[in-house]
Amino acid sequence: MSTAPLKTVTLNDTHRQLGAKMVPFAGYDMPVRYSSDLDEHHTVRRAVGIFDVSHMGEFRLRGPQALDLIQRVTSNDASKLADGKAQYSCLPNNDGGIVDDLLVYKLADEDYLLVVNASNIEKDWNWIKQHNTEGVEMEDISDRTSLFAVQGPKAAAALQSLTDVDLASIPYYSFVQGTFAGAPDVIISATGYTGAGGFELYIPNEHATQVWDKIMLAGQEYGIKPIGLGARDTLRLEMGFALYGNDIDDTTSPLEAGLGWITKFTKDFTNSEALKKQKEAGVQKKLVGFIMDGPGIPRGHYELVDAEGQKIGDVTSGTQSPSLSKGIGMGYVKTEFAAPGTQIFVQIRGKNLPATIHKLPLTKGAE
Repeated sequence: MSTAPLKTVTLNDTHRQLGAKMVPFAGYDMPVRYSSDLDEHHTVRRAVGIFDVSHMGEFRLRGPQALDLIQRVTSNDASKLADGKAQYSCLPNNDGGIVDDLLVYKLADEDYLLVVNASNIEKDWNWIKQHNTEGVEMEDISDRTSLFAVQGPKAAAALQSLTDVDLASIPYYSFVQGTFAGAPDVIISATGYTGAGGFELYIPNEHATQVWDKIMLAGQEYGIKPIGLGARDTLRLEMGFALYGNDIDDTTSPLEAGLGWITKFTKDFTNSEALKKQKEAGVQKKLVGFIMDGPGIPRGHYELVDAEGQKIGDVTSGTQSPSLSKGIGMGYVKTEFAAPGTQIFVQIRGKNLPATIHKLPLTKGAE
């Protein structure tokens, strides 16, 4: 366990004043909930909520060779990005696993923003730096950047009065840079980790309090509430979005994790030859989503077994789904058990409880 003191986000005092339960997460003191996970989850699915996710990491890469560096260290094809577009990608390692998953933003020609997981900031920085052989200008702006995710079907309506940018017209995985709630140089990005729609706002720290307060005020009539990490986890799990450290890590291949769609063999990148061979040979295990057939809440590291009780895999993430009122989970299973509709069993407290593999998102799979 790290003995380093917890870092704090700019709005730490604000969260405490709002009555948040604070917990250590990825080296930061973070709000896990303000009211209840259930209430916060439904707020985002039905109306609008605001998350402070300023613990995330942000790197600027600039210069004539910036795209070349990104192409070499990431699995997706960043040459396809136009200005104002974002892309989900991952950093493959040399051993078939994943250093991290990330977002790549093209701010302008020769100017990119990489957004990485909080727990991997130093690791990712060192990894990219190690591959920076062509003098790309790298800048870690994590400690001076705040990030708010305003998510839910009413997000655009709740935020529109705070900017001249037409929010409803920003396509998914696109962004606009502009003035927002009086703060200059805000990146307004139509991305998120909830599946409920909405925006992620990258804000210089000195404007963070003002922007948060104005969002809370403007969103009042739309029922906006602050949302913690607890609901963030149930929301992303219903969608089947992978969480680094749980569902993907240094040992899981992007192909096993269902991330073949961001693994483009039209270019050379770290370990691309080995991954190409794995694709041709076929993977032995796959990351799947499942819904419990009856009672039971799956948790990480629970064993998954077949009808005979033989182990076929492990749960990587699990919870009680607020939207479905059923236990849901993700996990790796042997490929022959990965097809939607397949029945598997989760070992919970000594019992093998039935569950069914569903297509993602799990909220659709149950319909």
